Amino acid sequence: MFNDIGLPELATIIVLAMLVFGPDKLPKVIQDVTRTIRKIREFSESAKQDIRQELGPEFKDFEFEDLNPKTFLRKQLETDDLGLKEIRNGFDLKKEMAEVTDAVHGRDSDPSPSSPSSPSSGGRIDMTKKPEGPDRDERPPFDSDAT
Repeated sequence: MFNDIGLPELATIIVLAMLVFGPDKLPKVIQDVTRTIRKIREFSESAKQDIRQELGPEFKDFEFEDLNPKTFLRKQLETDDLGLKEIRNGFDLKKEMAEVTDAVHGRDSDPSPSSPSSPSSGGRIDMTKKPEGPDRDERPPFDSDAT
């Protein structure tokens, strides 16, 4: 629970507790805090047991830590029932990014000139030209409810 508290943080907490509660009340406060933490842990354990009993024998191996998304994903990825490692190893990000970059810049990544998808202008699209199509001069219908 407090794995990331170091010596300086612990010393700061002790000094603050001494200043706030004083040396005579500090042992009593520490006892009260530990008792409260112990009661909370007992309550949570009994609640977990009640939930397990209500779920039945099918869920006897159910762990509440699996409800944490990070833990759930870690467990699922360790088993690799879906073949995710094969997918991950078969995906070459650099090659995919190079293909996308070539497509954006209009370069043909496939050296074969007989590619049916490449336009005759060398893969470049003229953005200054208006698209051709029927009824280009007509305006779209006006919807007064939309404004």
